[in-house]
Amino acid sequence: MSEAIYPPESVYNCIPKEPDEIKKPPRYVSMYRPAVILEHKLTKDAKKTMGPQKLELPSPDKYLKKHSKQPQPPQKSEDVHKTCTSTMRKPPVTARNNNPLMGIQTKRDFLQTTVMVPKKPKASCVNTKKGHKQLLENSGLVPKYIMKKDYGEVPEYLRQRNEAERKAKEEHEHFVKEQKVMKELSDEEQQATLEGLKKKWDELHHEYQGLPLLTDTLSKKDHKIRLEEKMSQLEKDISFFERFKTIYIPNN
Repeated sequence: MSEAIYPPESVYNCIPKEPDEIKKPPRYVSMYRPAVILEHKLTKDAKKTMGPQKLELPSPDKYLKKHSKQPQPPQKSEDVHKTCTSTMRKPPVTARNNNPLMGIQTKRDFLQTTVMVPKKPKASCVNTKKGHKQLLENSGLVPKYIMKKDYGEVPEYLRQRNEAERKAKEEHEHFVKEQKVMKELSDEEQQATLEGLKKKWDELHHEYQGLPLLTDTLSKKDHKIRLEEKMSQLEKDISFFERFKTIYIPNN
């Protein structure tokens, strides 16, 4: 029931009124809050220190001594003789009656094999005043690739692709001729159609340039919109004819 409203000079306005208590809805508390608090407490104390939690304290008798951190040489064992420097046993002395093999001949020319053959230096050029060298083979200053046997020839993968495209085109033309539904435009017909479209676009563009600057009536706005739509459609058709070389039209 709505409260009665009295005029300002009414006596009923002097009666004190109890202020209305605004009850707020209960605050939203997630059902996962206890689980999150428990998980936070479990991992909270693990990062209080920079080191491990339980560290064994050093013994008082193991205090830091002078030069204790310096590297020490390995201790020598007392049983090794001082004059012994090698641990490997030397080979036995050759026996008295052990004569070498005699009379063995070989066809190897030791003089020819020991002769040093000078190595031919690689061709290079010096391109800086400080003597920086660059090999001529990969420098681009000498002809390298034009000396190949297959230079200037069409690669094998391109020939295969061109052959596949030619076969696919022939099969498509054969299929279209059998169906007798589509007809291919010749080059002369495509050129004539393209010239006609460009001529029509020039006429519409000339008419569009002659429109008044102020289009204050609906008829002027409609005429301008129609000209723009026709010109945009002609531009699409012209780009279509210029992009594709083979064009098919319905046979009827």
